[in-house]
Amino acid sequence: MKKFNIRKVFDGLTAVSSSSSSASPQPSNRENDIIQETLQSEHFQLCKTVRHGFPYQPSAMAFDPVQKILVIGTQSGALRLFGRAGLECYCQHEGNSAVIQLQFLINEGALVSALSDDSIHLWNLRQKIPAILHSLKFNRERITFCHLPFQSKWLYIGTERGNIHIVNVESFTLSGYVIMWNKAIELSSKNHPGPVVHISDNPMDEGKLLIGFECGIVVLWDLRSKKADYRYSYDEAIHSVAWHHEGKQFVCSHSDGTLTTWNVRSPAKPAQIITPHGKQPRDGRKPDPCKPILKVEYKTAKAGEPFMVLSGGLSYDTVGRRACLTVMHGKSTAVLEMDYPIVDFLTLCETPYPNDYQEPYAVVVLLEKDLVVVDLAQTGYPSFENPYPLSIHESPVTCCEYFADCPAELIPALYSVGSRQKRQGYSKKEWPISGGNWGQGAQSYPEIIITGHADGSVKFWDASALMLQVLYKLKTAKVFEKVTAKEEKPSPDVVDEDPFAIHSLSWCPESRVLCLAAVSAHVIVYRFSKHEVTTETVQLLEVRMQCELNDVDSLEGGGEQASAVSTPGASSSPQGSTPQPHPSSSSTSSSEGLRDNVPCLKVRSSPLKQSPGYQVELVIQLLWVSGEPPQQISSLAVNSAYGLVVLGNGNGVAVVDYLQKTLLLNVTTAEMHGLPDPHQRQPRSPRKGRHPSGVGLCDGNDGGATSEDRCKSPTSGCGSPYHSDEDSKQKFLEKVKSKSRLISKSVANDFDARDGSFIHSRSSSMGSIDREAREVISSLHFFETLSRKNELVPVPSLWLGTSLGTVLAISLLVPSASELRLQQAVAVSFCGSVVRLKGGILRMAVMDSTGSLVPPACESWYDPNAPEEERERTRSRRPTSPSSSQENQDCQYAVVCSEKQAKVVALPSQNCIYDHNITETSFVLRADVVIMSAGICVACFCANGHIMTLSLPSLRPLLDVNYLPLTDMRIARTFCFSNLGQALYLTSPMEIQRLTYSQETCDNLQEMLGELFTPVETPEAPNRGFFKGLFGGGAQSLDREDLFGELAAGRASRSLAQHIPGPGSMEGMKGAASGVVGELARARIALDERGQKLGELEERTAAMMASADAFSRHAHDVMLKYKDKKWYQL
Repeated sequence: MKKFNIRKVFDGLTAVSSSSSSASPQPSNRENDIIQETLQSEHFQLCKTVRHGFPYQPSAMAFDPVQKILVIGTQSGALRLFGRAGLECYCQHEGNSAVIQLQFLINEGALVSALSDDSIHLWNLRQKIPAILHSLKFNRERITFCHLPFQSKWLYIGTERGNIHIVNVESFTLSGYVIMWNKAIELSSKNHPGPVVHISDNPMDEGKLLIGFECGIVVLWDLRSKKADYRYSYDEAIHSVAWHHEGKQFVCSHSDGTLTTWNVRSPAKPAQIITPHGKQPRDGRKPDPCKPILKVEYKTAKAGEPFMVLSGGLSYDTVGRRACLTVMHGKSTAVLEMDYPIVDFLTLCETPYPNDYQEPYAVVVLLEKDLVVVDLAQTGYPSFENPYPLSIHESPVTCCEYFADCPAELIPALYSVGSRQKRQGYSKKEWPISGGNWGQGAQSYPEIIITGHADGSVKFWDASALMLQVLYKLKTAKVFEKVTAKEEKPSPDVVDEDPFAIHSLSWCPESRVLCLAAVSAHVIVYRFSKHEVTTETVQLLEVRMQCELNDVDSLEGGGEQASAVSTPGASSSPQGSTPQPHPSSSSTSSSEGLRDNVPCLKVRSSPLKQSPGYQVELVIQLLWVSGEPPQQISSLAVNSAYGLVVLGNGNGVAVVDYLQKTLLLNVTTAEMHGLPDPHQRQPRSPRKGRHPSGVGLCDGNDGGATSEDRCKSPTSGCGSPYHSDEDSKQKFLEKVKSKSRLISKSVANDFDARDGSFIHSRSSSMGSIDREAREVISSLHFFETLSRKNELVPVPSLWLGTSLGTVLAISLLVPSASELRLQQAVAVSFCGSVVRLKGGILRMAVMDSTGSLVPPACESWYDPNAPEEERERTRSRRPTSPSSSQENQDCQYAVVCSEKQAKVVALPSQNCIYDHNITETSFVLRADVVIMSAGICVACFCANGHIMTLSLPSLRPLLDVNYLPLTDMRIARTFCFSNLGQALYLTSPMEIQRLTYSQETCDNLQEMLGELFTPVETPEAPNRGFFKGLFGGGAQSLDREDLFGELAAGRASRSLAQHIPGPGSMEGMKGAASGVVGELARARIALDERGQKLGELEERTAAMMASADAFSRHAHDVMLKYKDKKWYQL
């Protein structure tokens, strides 16, 4: 008996891919001489392109008011920069430490980031892919707050110990000037004041620095005299501080929900104390404490009352209330509820100068899962319509498909119907984050991404030219009845979470036919129409699929090979004009008997109004059989030219004619093999209360798990076996061991199905575990090909791949005349097995004798609700036009890829002419036959993170890159390849990462990416006015170089912080560059720096000349005034 080694199951998760050195052609074959391969290894290069979606776990935000670009930092150390609509940029810190604060060097094209590992970094934004110029790592103190004044090169850094250090952002060196906490507070407090929570300079006097400590003490520090001018004390902890632009007042927010307003020259007590959301007692006592006000901003306007914007501060009795942003304007207070907790907010103002009227016009609110911009200038404070693709995670993504080089008319058609779905009530103003310029790339072919979600919705995205924009949203839940609170809820044995979650989809771009499979074992066929229609009765087809012949009530034709196969053991009930009652899962749940002939969901019986767009053509539901829930649908395919949809699972395969609404074929996998394996026909006692396999796209927990654990969507945090490092790995290995004893294997549970792929066998000497493994339909494809040996003319065929590595073919006889298509049934006949491979079958394709990919036959799109004459005029079938075969001569080549290997089979002889072992120690998660600009190839993504491409037909390795160090379930379920070297996957529950494996795209990437930094003149400083200049009432500047420079302040301790040159700086380049290219690069950068310094010198010289000329004129005027006067007249 073959020994089962569980170690082989999970070795593939971490082992390095080992591909065979070369493909092994079979002897006496001349195909390589006939088909000239054009793809070479130099045509491939792997690199990331763009990342779309909302930043996962955001932690900080900053805005450049002159460049008008926004940056968001995350808890994993990522930075996402946003400019105008369609302009995004992603970059990552090393080490994955959380970003705690961000500061723009306003209008300088640079950014300072502070991380939780006590390091600060200077980013250069003047290049299309930002790079770190300098880094500074603090060794002895923890960073808590940073402040960079406008047009200053000195960065203030507050620490957990209460000290303040100063960094020169040009050289990223520490100044010897340090503000120690004990000198700042002196005798005002007996205890340590806590960490620094705020630093800012007085808007009217740069020499005065306001320092806020957590304990409630605020100090106004004189930088020149190095002592405190005033100290302000309050008995509640401080969270934030904001200045009035005149520099005479500031506001503090506290942990008890109060706001204190202080006059600078009156430190004894606050000028005002208010509790915005506190209830005012009538007896004059202090209001009840509220939740902390986490942040406050104080902005003034020249015409009108000032704005005070704050987050938090709600009363403690508002239990369950959502997070709110409060806008106080004069005597009015507006409370804006948010959908998610507030991480941070920024008030956008017209001027970058803090000593001028701010003129606020919008508030950017960063939420945990959304970005909201509120219009302050419009009544009611409406929000702006967000142009970024940040709604990918609106419902967790459960499946994803990528289509490159689509028909050109598709995107306008989807946009026209999707534009009617947009919400109303947005601000009429333009989106305020409008910086940067788009790229000028040459990539112009249409690209569409389709995402399926846990709530049953499907979104179509325009992904052309490295951008992403939602086109259309389809909701499948409307097809089913709603479960109201009065009704009995369905039993958790059926579906109790994410019952509509989309598991897989099949889409024909030419005919626009869409087929969706969901976790509740149902399939919905949609067709695209530009006309609104009301469907009186949703067409329903119920299918009874079961595995063992012992469970079949009546067999008609029992799987024998025939030209037309009847429906063995299936219940076909297409609805006519009078709808049949759809049995509810709740109504049939009974303790007296087994659940039988019951679908998981109830299709709605009332009329369904369908807007223009995708409209329901047919609903196919799998039924419970003798107490067993239906197996989850593991594979799906649709063909518009034949009018057929095929679905497969662990029980077998069903072929449905969606035009005639009939079931053509319903057979088990054992029946398709001709002689069923006796070990797969052992009678089983029905198990009550079993969950449908893979429902909710869960990770296949055992029966003892709770319903909440069973039905996690794949994008939830605990849905991934790699969610953490060591603990999750151990749990994952234990889970694999337990799953190896389960009878039901599902391809959707990717890693579970792969367990059986290593040890499956059809011999009669299988062990107990092998006998329990069920052969699952893992791949389905329609072709016009030579499915039988010695066949001369290609015919419509359906090829089925199983999890045991078998490829089976079914021949289809489709009526050719369109008028006969709805009258005559499609005939089906079995052709037997074509080829066997190691591992489950993932992808199949057919090439012609010239090496070109043979696309499946398809139908041109026509509107099913259009007038009859228009329909007939636009309706046409696009055949594949294959060449016919002569006797004993092969004219087609089938490409089959499994989890372990790939083979090229000549047709119709069915001789294997090439095979290639893709991996021995891992397994392939996703494989596709893709069209490149110079030919076609096989693209594979393995469980160990390797991305590979193989030439066709010889299967030579062209690319093998260890891209992902450790894969997880989310990536495994969403990774997909597309034509022209494009691919994507869901890198987090909210973000899509796109990448390319095309050398041509990599070469053009710089041109295709947009520019964040654009030359913009800094606005003029506010005019001081005559009287302010005369009496010294204007803003006072400070020469910080005289205070913080090395000559005045000395050098800081070397052990305090370590300077690390970044890869984008001169120091980093000197260490990395070598040879002539490095010397030239250094010389060019040095020349640029010299030219910049010469330009600055020229500007200073011109300014000095202008000043000297003005002084000369003034002296001449004075001389003329007093020239003729006597001394006693002066």
